[in-house]
Amino acid sequence: MSPEREEYADWRGKNADPREHGGVRAASFVCVVEVLENLVFLSNASNFVVYFLMSMNYKPAEASNMVTNFMGTSFLLTIFGGFISDSFITRFKTFIFFCSIELLGLILLTVQAHEPHLHPAMGRRPSGSQAAILYAGLYAMAFGVGGVKATLPAHGADQLDHSNQRLISAFFNWFFFSLCTGGLISVTLMIWIEENLGWNWSFKISVIVLSVTLFIFTIGFSFYRYKLPGGSPLSRIFKVFASTARNWKLSPIERVNGRSHSKFKILDKALIDNTVTATDVEETKTFLGLLPIFATTILMNCCLAQLMTFTVQQGNIMNRTIHHFKIPTQSLTVFPLIIMLASIPLYEQFVRIFGNEKAKMFQPLRRIGLGLALASGSMAVAAIVEVKRREAAENNVILSVFWLGWQYLLLGVSDMLTLGGMLEFFYSEAPASMRSMSTALSWCSTSMGYFLSSVLVGITNSVSGKYGQPWLGGKSLNQTRLDLFYTLLSILNILNLLAYMYCAKRY
Repeated sequence: MSPEREEYADWRGKNADPREHGGVRAASFVCVVEVLENLVFLSNASNFVVYFLMSMNYKPAEASNMVTNFMGTSFLLTIFGGFISDSFITRFKTFIFFCSIELLGLILLTVQAHEPHLHPAMGRRPSGSQAAILYAGLYAMAFGVGGVKATLPAHGADQLDHSNQRLISAFFNWFFFSLCTGGLISVTLMIWIEENLGWNWSFKISVIVLSVTLFIFTIGFSFYRYKLPGGSPLSRIFKVFASTARNWKLSPIERVNGRSHSKFKILDKALIDNTVTATDVEETKTFLGLLPIFATTILMNCCLAQLMTFTVQQGNIMNRTIHHFKIPTQSLTVFPLIIMLASIPLYEQFVRIFGNEKAKMFQPLRRIGLGLALASGSMAVAAIVEVKRREAAENNVILSVFWLGWQYLLLGVSDMLTLGGMLEFFYSEAPASMRSMSTALSWCSTSMGYFLSSVLVGITNSVSGKYGQPWLGGKSLNQTRLDLFYTLLSILNILNLLAYMYCAKRY
């Protein structure tokens, strides 16, 4: 019996047959689902701030923090979702469970949005019960999103032959294509609907689309193949650490038949205990080896967070009118999304023409490194644009919002290279029993980037305030030094790139 049959099962729990289960057809279902799932997530992320301001009467700063916390929590919870699917139930069941919770949270928000008595009176804050309903729906959605995003890419890659790395790489390219397609629809069609038909339509459409998403994913159950959970990987890691600590002073060479490994050799001391297997130790070493790569991608996502905060504020005070049509600032993401959508088919065509050897120049670690370099460049460009905007404002001139297109473009491509590279790298390099949780590191990096952005803003204001006016403490952007903050981010990203290059070389 082949390893593939032993490792994967069909929906009845029997050994999966490669001729009937898995394959490109099953992986394609996952890509379709990702289009719809990301459409719902991003549409609501952009709709929430208006809803919190206009209907729930929160202050602008509170509304912005609520959205940032929602997104950060959603991505952070991917670690929990990945842990569940690796340890206890299949990724298919994990997706069904978490997507259902997301749908219930969205329905709760939709009901509140359309029931006047669940809104606060004009000019008043929400009551305790109204706020409770709002936060229950909001964080039910965040909880569901965390599980969905952790399991979906891993489940899709599970459908394919792991001995064919080119096929796995192609899947993650098309998965990212699907992610961008959902994003493109959300920043064009959905934003148009919100601005012209009202924000409440976003909730209605999202409920319908997410219901269709759940249905489409479910109907593929008979031809999916399922990676059976192998128990808690975290408990095995903790067991390795505990055993290593107990045997700290003993020599593994004397007691473990001379076993050695080039990375984290100290963990070999765990093998002195008969309760720890060599597989447990190697699994722990492999996961630990991924963490430096993960850590050096967080700062790039801190830059990405600026597109939803300061960049939006910049756009709102710039000239957004073209032929009597007012352009939403968030719709500037159309340019990088179109480029990303075009680049993936071009890349796949490049591989077909020149073969896998030429494609090695685009291996995940190199793509991530290029993405980190572009993040630094984008912040340098953002600083220059902000200097020009402030100079123009001093002369009573309002710059066109299209000046922000450069930072949207550079950061968009940076995100494509970094996130796409991380999804493929963490899945391919992770232990088989930890693929969902390891893939979730990609999304967790995004979460920590959002939270780090808030921390850096606080530190920057605290330090700069000791030497004069805080850089980001003005009542309007014209009274701040956002250009200096962007310059700081650019410098920090250059240092981070050097750290990444060191970690990637040692991997």
